[in-house]
Amino acid sequence: MIEKKAERIVIKKNSSYLVSGGVSLAKESAVRDKKGVPVEWEILERYPDQEDYELCRCGASKNKPYCDGSHHGIEFRGDETASRAPFTQVAERYEGLEFDLLDDEELCGGAQFCHRGNGIWELVDANDPNARMMAAEIAGKCPTGRLVVREKGTGKPIEPHFEKSITVLEDPGRECSGPLWVKGGIPIQSADGSEYEVRNRVTLCRCGKSSNKPFCDGTHISIHFKDDE
Repeated sequence: MIEKKAERIVIKKNSSYLVSGGVSLAKESAVRDKKGVPVEWEILERYPDQEDYELCRCGASKNKPYCDGSHHGIEFRGDETASRAPFTQVAERYEGLEFDLLDDEELCGGAQFCHRGNGIWELVDANDPNARMMAAEIAGKCPTGRLVVREKGTGKPIEPHFEKSITVLEDPGRECSGPLWVKGGIPIQSADGSEYEVRNRVTLCRCGKSSNKPFCDGTHISIHFKDDE
C-alpha cells in the first residue's frame, strides 16, 4: 500500500507554489453587509482533487490559479522578505477584559472583516460579552492570521477549526482577486529549504507584487489584480 503524502506547500525559487498531499482547492468570496463590510465567506467553486499541483505566484498565468510557466517570460523575482520571527514575538498586544488581541499589521491583506462594529480593537475591550465574542469571531474570519484572540490567563488562542485546505479568494466588493488562503496548519517550505511557522491561517501572495513575500500585503487591491486578466 502506497503511503499518502503529507500536506505541504513548497515555494519554488522565482516560480510557483508546489502543493502536495491531496490538499483540496476551492474559490471563496467575501459576503458584505448593507454597509459594505465583510461578514462571511461563501464558497464559489471547488476545483478537481489532485494529489499534486502548482499554483501561480507571479500573477501572470493565463490558467489561474494554476501555474502555466508564465513566470519565465516575465523574469519573475519572488524573493522572500517576510520575517521568520514567531507571530507572538512580533504581534502587538491589546489588553481586553476576558481576551487579549494580538495584531501583526505586517500581515494585513485588506480583507476588512475587522471593520465590523466599531472595529475589533474596541470590541475586544468592550464591557459587553456579545461584543467580545464578536471580536473572537471576526479574528477567526481574518484569512491572513494578522489578528488572533487569546484567552487571558491561559493564553489559549480562540481559533476556528479548519481542515487542511487552500482557497482562492475573490473580492467582488473591490472588483479584484485576492490571495491564497492556506488553512489548517499546512507546512510552508521556503525556496531556501527552511520552514515558516506553521499557523492555522495565512495568506500567500499570488499577484506577484507583495513586499512581504511569500505572504499577502494587500497590494492586489491597489493594482486591481484580477484572475481573468
